[in-house]
Amino acid sequence: MPNMKWSLLSVLCMVLCQCASSSSGGYGGPPNMGGPTAQERAASISSEASGDFFYGRRYYVKKTRFWGYLRKPRESATKAKLVIFKEDRKYAPDRMSEATSSGYGHDNNYEYKIRGNYTGETAYDPNSNQFLPVFRLSGYELVNRNPGWLFSPSDHYDPFSVTLRP
Repeated sequence: MPNMKWSLLSVLCMVLCQCASSSSGGYGGPPNMGGPTAQERAASISSEASGDFFYGRRYYVKKTRFWGYLRKPRESATKAKLVIFKEDRKYAPDRMSEATSSGYGHDNNYEYKIRGNYTGETAYDPNSNQFLPVFRLSGYELVNRNPGWLFSPSDHYDPFSVTLRP
């Protein structure tokens, strides 16, 4: 009988954990980014323009130093890399005067065509505790100010915590 109680308790814990993770959008809350269906997003990616650039999604989390996610054209966002920009040739799109109230991070979740190259270096972002690839930015073009979710329709954005991961 004692083994049966532990088995039932284990099953109950697994069910409760599964319910909590599926209702929370995976990382800390219910989905809050909106956007197309997964099928619409897949169709959009498969028909997007390709070329010598990356698609970039700005991902702003307070006190972090990364810029956002980059992916190759026609590649799923699940293959995107979170990067730190090297701005020795071009400043990031949100680089404005710090006195401007809509400055750093005002473009969270905007989608861009990003030009440049990976330097082969990594940099440490202490506030997210990650070593990330460095990307030398040489240009950008705004594509969409409201593209919706990044990795999944269940994505949850929190400006104080890294919640979006492939």
